[in-house]
Amino acid sequence: DLEEKQLKTLKKVVKQFENGLPLKNVAQITEILNLCAEKINEQEAFTELLCELIKLFGLPFQKKKSSDELNYAVEVSQSIAQLGYLMGVPSSQVKIQICKSIVSFYNIELPGKLLSGYQPTSANYKILMAEEGGLAEALVLSLALVENQLTEKLWVLKALQHLSTSGINCKQMVKAQAASRLCLYLSGADPSGQLVFRSSDILWNLLENASKEEVVNQLSSLECVRTLKEVFADLVMRGYQHCDHQLRNDLLVIATLLAENPAVPMIESGFAKLLIVLATFTEVKLPNPLVKGFKLTYSYEDFEMKKLLFNIIGILSKDPSAAQLLSENHVMPALLYYVKLNHQKPGFSDWSAAQYEELQLHAIAVLASVAPVLVDKYLSCQANTLLLVFLEWCTGQDPFVGRGHSFHGTGGRGNKLAQMRYSLRVLRSVVALYDDAVSINLCDQGAISQLLDILKYAADKSKEKEGTLLLEIQADILFILSVLCENDVHRKELFSCEGIDILIPFFTMDPRKLYSGLGHHCLLLSALDCLWSCVVGCHIAEVSFIEKQGIFLLLDLLALKEKNLCNILLGILVEFSDNPKTTLHMNIWRGKRDQTVANLLIQLWRQEELDLGVRRDKCGRIVDTKRPIVTSFQKLQKVIPVPASCPSFAIMEVSESIRAKVYSLFCKLGFENLSGLSAKDFVTLAIIQHYIDFKIGEVWSEISAEIKEEFRPVTSDERVLKVISDISENTGEMVFALQSEALEIQHQHQIQEEGETYKEIQATQTQREMLNKSLEDFLARTSDHETLKVRNLMEQKI
Repeated sequence: DLEEKQLKTLKKVVKQFENGLPLKNVAQITEILNLCAEKINEQEAFTELLCELIKLFGLPFQKKKSSDELNYAVEVSQSIAQLGYLMGVPSSQVKIQICKSIVSFYNIELPGKLLSGYQPTSANYKILMAEEGGLAEALVLSLALVENQLTEKLWVLKALQHLSTSGINCKQMVKAQAASRLCLYLSGADPSGQLVFRSSDILWNLLENASKEEVVNQLSSLECVRTLKEVFADLVMRGYQHCDHQLRNDLLVIATLLAENPAVPMIESGFAKLLIVLATFTEVKLPNPLVKGFKLTYSYEDFEMKKLLFNIIGILSKDPSAAQLLSENHVMPALLYYVKLNHQKPGFSDWSAAQYEELQLHAIAVLASVAPVLVDKYLSCQANTLLLVFLEWCTGQDPFVGRGHSFHGTGGRGNKLAQMRYSLRVLRSVVALYDDAVSINLCDQGAISQLLDILKYAADKSKEKEGTLLLEIQADILFILSVLCENDVHRKELFSCEGIDILIPFFTMDPRKLYSGLGHHCLLLSALDCLWSCVVGCHIAEVSFIEKQGIFLLLDLLALKEKNLCNILLGILVEFSDNPKTTLHMNIWRGKRDQTVANLLIQLWRQEELDLGVRRDKCGRIVDTKRPIVTSFQKLQKVIPVPASCPSFAIMEVSESIRAKVYSLFCKLGFENLSGLSAKDFVTLAIIQHYIDFKIGEVWSEISAEIKEEFRPVTSDERVLKVISDISENTGEMVFALQSEALEIQHQHQIQEEGETYKEIQATQTQREMLNKSLEDFLARTSDHETLKVRNLMEQKI
């Protein structure tokens, strides 16, 4: 009788709140839910009413005041979280109803009638309370309870699908290991296909809304990767519907994210091999049991899959352990298949012209990543020959024009510049290996001459319309030429025939363009690197460059005082200074306001010392005679004994700063008879002249400090170290004396000039007074009658 009364009472409760629960009653209803859940084990009659009560949570909650939403937030969030824990009730009906109520949070339908004096809560109130209560985490944990119940599992996944649209819920789900749990369910039996669809959609949401690294880590187990592989392979071989192809591509994107993590066992699971075989299937045309029965339909989804597969090959190429797999599965010939003139596309008639162009550019872009990994395959497939022929077509008069629709086709609309750009990237990537076989193969085919022609073509095009694409093409060509000609005099001579005329205009670039952000700065650095590698070291090329006013152009660039250009410019000038003509041109050069090269170099030295924190007084003289050229960074370093093969701070500073290069140039120019220098310049010049002496003393100071750090030197060694230290300090004092003398001479000269100037002013003043007196006398004689009479009498007497 008691149970019947309870059932009747529950029915009344359900009837009373059939239009929605007031917020103040939600906690009470939750208590009733828990009691009913306990009763179910004894009386199945409570199941129906429990479901009816749970259904009330799917209706909009109702509030009396606007503040109710905030006041009852804690109780409501806990009550909604309790729905997740009620998933433990051993009833399929209850589980499904809980999921239906959760889904209704996102599809709210207002009841036809509201309780008197109440109004519905805001549309997203229950969603926010679900986030606050941690419902998503509880629901993920409940997946273990429905593992073998397909219908219930699908309803749980549907509820999680809605919950995973929130970043907060996704974080809770990841905390409960949702990614790995869902991945393992992918291969479960499901004739409807909903299991894979919903699970993959939730995985997508987790990747987008939660920590991608954490999700990938959860999916990185061998079991998860194998499951993904099996489901993907099944969709590839047996999926014929449009939705199957879309789902296949979604899984492929997830696989791409996994492949980016080297710790994921893509190779061990066999997934990497399957993806590589699929990527090269249409190009290689070799039978493979992994793709037996697979047919490409050339639909848009297949086109997207093809691009995703190319992308995965590029990612796998970064993993050294995948190199053998890429080689064995003919990736190199498959990618080179696209290095063909666009009117020659055998076997690809089913792709549209725009699609083929996009695939071609993508394949060549991936080739730039794969080629350095498979150099032997690259050479055996005669890739250099194919690329050079393709580049020749890019500069030819073929009527083909690019459409420029894709990411890789940017800037290539109406031309063949995109094809040129990625072909040069491939050459750059293999040349950057500094492999003699690659360089010889290229040079034997006349690559230097052809690259110079392309460089001239790109430079001419850039004059018509300048853009990042053309600047990048020119920079890549200059880099390739630099590597090919470095340390080979014969190749430098080949370069000098045409290359110097093409190279010189880069050094006349408008300085304002360096700050444009388009890539002019990178282009100029590439041109300077090319000059260093392709001209310096070859007498014929050097003379040709000097005769074409090249040294003047370099000094003009140096006068800009660009911090990141000065080092390389000075290095080049030092290399050129071995040629006697260089110093002649340097002495002739004049900058703005008739600036000489000596004055420019001294200014650069002073600025460098200022940046390095070297101590100088207001007149530029040495402050610390013991360590005259030490930087502020060096002063902060503690004494650290290092092996003889390891350079110390004093040695490293030589290569990192420009002071050693400035000193080297002055050694060629000489330290005397330099024009255009002030007394302050001579003060700095005295330091530069003794730079090597100071540097030797600095190195000995480090040696001494290291010795004393390790052990106590014997008396004779200590005496020698003291003598060396004294010599260095004496040199500093001597230079300080020279500087003071120079300043004193200047001071005396200024005093002498002031005296001469004063005498000139005094003589001018005396002359002015005499003129004034003469004028007054003249006026008196002509204006005063008595004075005139006296003057006439005097003249008569005379």
